[in-house]
Amino acid sequence: MKILVCITHVPDTTSKIQFTANNTKFDSTGVQFIIGPYDDYALARAVELRDQTGGTLTAINVGEAETEPTLRKSLAIGADDAIRVNSFPKDSFFVAKQIAHYAKEGGYDLILMGRESIDFNGGMVHGMVGELLGMPSFSPVMKLEVDGKTVKMAREIEGGKEMLEAQLPLIAGCQEPIAEWKIPNMRGIMSARTKPLKVVEPISDETQTEVSSYQLPPAKGSVKLVDKDNVAELVKLLKNEAKVL
Repeated sequence: MKILVCITHVPDTTSKIQFTANNTKFDSTGVQFIIGPYDDYALARAVELRDQTGGTLTAINVGEAETEPTLRKSLAIGADDAIRVNSFPKDSFFVAKQIAHYAKEGGYDLILMGRESIDFNGGMVHGMVGELLGMPSFSPVMKLEVDGKTVKMAREIEGGKEMLEAQLPLIAGCQEPIAEWKIPNMRGIMSARTKPLKVVEPISDETQTEVSSYQLPPAKGSVKLVDKDNVAELVKLLKNEAKVL
């Protein structure tokens, strides 16, 4: 079985977020980047499936040269080889188009990725890749088992879980608890240095959206403490200041 895992290169969740160029560009100065947490789950499950069923596991990222350490980490965790599409990820459609092109060339049976990235939280790429390739796409998938050509999945829905069954090839946007994150060991880190990392050029510059500006969330306001017996004051504040009543 040939597995493709899509890797995002995102700021660490503890990073202080700032913008430049009149709030039109993300300021990456001093920011630590990581594999997207949901992609980490996808990668961990892909490693397990590759080990169980045999075959190959390729990691792909759409990004510029600074994303290569992140791709190398995916190789250290267990991917056999990696592809970097040499372009800034302009929008979801652009990323999906690149992934779909190289996935079609590679003839992959299973394409896994996180349910969303944690920078833009769009959650659209898996569906777009599915549409471009004519493959079924499922998200958010929290359990995935492969038996021959049959894939059994559990998908989170409002108020519960949905049990699904489909045939390969397919695409899944993953989330916990599909697998436990894997921490690369020393052997994996050393072997990642010599595993193939192929750099390819994007097939087009076509995008569907353009960022006009970014905006930070408003600063947290002050906290008002109300005596537990002063219900009238609490109702007044909720109605006149919080405006939730």
